Amino acid sequence: QVQLVESGGGLVQAGGSMRLSCTASGSISSILSTAWYRQRPGKQRELVAAITRGDTTNYADSVRGRFTISRDNAKPTVYLQMNSLKPEDTAVYYCNSATWRSSYWGQGTQVTVSS
Repeated sequence: QVQLVESGGGLVQAGGSMRLSCTASGSISSILSTAWYRQRPGKQRELVAAITRGDTTNYADSVRGRFTISRDNAKPTVYLQMNSLKPEDTAVYYCNSATWRSSYWGQGTQVTVSS
């Protein structure tokens, strides 16, 4: 079992920056990859960025160049640094970790970008 806790959401003006954190506990050695998803109002949940155990990263086209995913194994925490935020980035952001057997979700954190 893996438990995930997100933090760092809130309200920011367009063009600003924000960093989200996802801290894992439990069977963290079994985690193969961790990703950030978001669900915008009226939309389906979508992948934003992902990082593997080997530090390979992947980004949605809509955030590439503006968002950076990284991790600190000592904590263990995965971060999503979001720069040049746009109103369309407004969403609930969820952390997800995948193991061989299962997938785990955090509770989500709201990010609101005002224009």
